[in-house]
This record gives sequence, C-alpha cells and structure tokens, in this order.
Amino acid sequence: MLASFLPALSDGMVAASARPSAFAGVSWRAGFPPRGREGEAPVLDRFKVPEDIAVRIAPDDMRATVENMFRALGMPEADAVQAADVLIYADVRGIESHGVSNMMRAYVHGFRNGHVNPTPDWKIVRDTGPALYVDSDNGLGLAVGPAVMDLAIERARQYGIAFAVTSNGGHYGAAAYHAHRAVAHDMIGISMTSGGVHVAPTFGAEPLLGLNPIGVAAPSGAEVPFLFDASMSSVAGNKIGLLRRVGGNVAPGWVAEENGAPVMEEAPVPPNFLLLPLGGTRDIGSHKGFGLMMMVEVLTTVLGGTGAGPDRRTAFAHSFIAADVGAFTDLETFKADMDAYLKRLRECRTAPGEERVVYPGMLEAEDEEDRTANGIPYHPEVIEWFTATCDELGATHRLG
Repeated sequence: MLASFLPALSDGMVAASARPSAFAGVSWRAGFPPRGREGEAPVLDRFKVPEDIAVRIAPDDMRATVENMFRALGMPEADAVQAADVLIYADVRGIESHGVSNMMRAYVHGFRNGHVNPTPDWKIVRDTGPALYVDSDNGLGLAVGPAVMDLAIERARQYGIAFAVTSNGGHYGAAAYHAHRAVAHDMIGISMTSGGVHVAPTFGAEPLLGLNPIGVAAPSGAEVPFLFDASMSSVAGNKIGLLRRVGGNVAPGWVAEENGAPVMEEAPVPPNFLLLPLGGTRDIGSHKGFGLMMMVEVLTTVLGGTGAGPDRRTAFAHSFIAADVGAFTDLETFKADMDAYLKRLRECRTAPGEERVVYPGMLEAEDEEDRTANGIPYHPEVIEWFTATCDELGATHRLG
C-alpha cells in the first residue's frame, strides 16, 4: 500500500538537438493527419500541464541543463550526455511520466545519498554470443541501459537475434527509448524493465507485482514507425505523480483501496491505495495484466538472478532484445507490409463520435514535431525546482 506514492516510487528508483541523438537517423515523415486534440484522448489529456500556466522550454535548453546537473553529480561526460538524451526523448515525445519533471528528483536523491554509482564499471558476466548477462555495477540505467541495448543490436547483426539482461543497476527511463534504438538499424527492438512493486494481483490486497513496462519498436517505410510502450498496470506509476501535480483524478479501475477493493468511479488520488493490473478488474481482464506482469518479472529480475516481486535482491533488472529483420525476411518487403498495415489502421472507419484511429507511436511523433518547434511545456513548479537544484549543485542552467 502506498501512503504517499511519490516518495515510495522515488525510493524504489534510487536502488532533436544540436548534438546528434541516438535517433538522428530515424525520420518521422511528415504527412500524418492533424492531431485533432479536441474530443480526443481525454484520459491522456488529464496528464498534460494546462497551457495557460505551462512554461515552454526549448529541448536544447533543457538538455543542456540536465547534462550539467548529471556532470555536477559526478557522471562522466559521455554518460551525462547519454542520460540526458533518454530524458529529453521522453519529454519531446510527450512521455511526461518518464521525462525530467518526474524523474530528475529521484535521480538527484539517489546520487546525493550514495545509492547510485555515478562512475559504474559495468561488465559482461555471461556471454554465449546471442545471449548476454551484464552487471551494471549499480550504475544509472539511463547510461548503462542504452549501452546494453547497443550490445544486443551488435550481436543481432552477427546472429540474427540477441537477448541481453542486466541487473544490479538503477532506473532506465522510458522502455520505448531502448526499443527504439533498434529501428535505425532495421531491427525490431524489445525492452522490458522491472518497475516498482506497487501492484496488487487480481483478487489480492498486497503489492506483490512490479509495474513492469514493455517497449516494442519496428521499422517501417513511409509511415511513422510502430512504437509501443506501456506499463502492465492499469496506469503507469509515475502518472500518479503527474496527477498530483496537475490536480487530476484517477479513472475507474486504476487503483484499489488499501483493502484491495477496486475504485470504480473517477476520484482524486486516494491517500492510501494499491495500483491494479492492466484491465483493472477480473471482469474486464485484469488477469491478463497480472500474467503480463509476471512474464516481465520472469524475463527481467528472475532471469537476471535477483529474485522476484517484494523479494527482489536488487530494485531493477532490464531486458533488451534485438531482431534483425533481414535475418527473417526481405527487409523492403517487411517495410512495405508494415506501411500497408499502419496506413490501414490509421484510415480505419471510426466509431460514432471519434475522429480517427491512432496506432502506437503516432501521437508521440506528433508531439515530437510540435515540441521540437515550440518547446516542451513544463509546470512552473518543475522549473522552480530545476533552477533551485541547479543552484545547489553549482550547475548552470538555461531555463531563463
């Protein structure tokens, strides 16, 4: 049970710019339909900062600020740049739950308290070619995770497919970032991570399951690439923090009372609650979310040799899979088939009252186009925290 979700979550996290990003070679291709936000995705909109109070910051300015903070916390130059790239990727693509607003506080706390190693000497411990186990040496997953994904990509070039697992490290940001790295190499990318143990199993009243997100990305031709990223809980844990910040309500089936009874009406975030598996209740499929959470736990923490659920011996384990499309089928045929399917999906006849169908990756690509041009919207409290923390760290910022 979470008496105060943000501190509990933070404690768990402890255990397109001038600089080329990891995705500089990936084109988002203009030409998709206009966003049409009015009447669209109201559940998603509840996490957005109201435009009338939002402070828009150019991505390069926030990137430089975050890099300077990581340097001040002791990270080497390359790691500071890489870690900032993961966070700015999330903010530019509208993944606020895993951008700087929520995450930097936990990271700063971890470094300051000695729970995160700023200069890890991560090592490959087991290596059979297409399968690897990496010890992260308690390093921040924002820096170690991309390096391990790149190892999987390199091995997939040799073997067609590769699977790498790393544990003994920290939070790695948005799963999408790591899966997405494979797309520029004409590969399918999959990444999973063991999230905080805040979810009750179906019919249960104890937090025994991790949030356990999955990210999957696949290349395409003319269409925006398929890019799925979701927690296996009814709502991503970090989004509870966003709701508290912007004053939003939880939707029915997102959380349960401390006795395990699902909250089935829209309400403010309860003071004490449990998160529910994807589906919310058994009647609408929470057993599926329950099973998916267990699957990710097996493929991350258990496979990484660190136990499971509340008995984990380290807070986080991450898995990275890269599959070279050309090892399985003709690459151009694959991209043409993906384009045809993605186009068919977004041109689908809509249900009454709906404007369009959006497949995973479309909204994020649209956010990237908007925020690259117009800046990333932040809550004023976030900017205040950044400027104050930069002053404490002796790090320069570019936030006004």
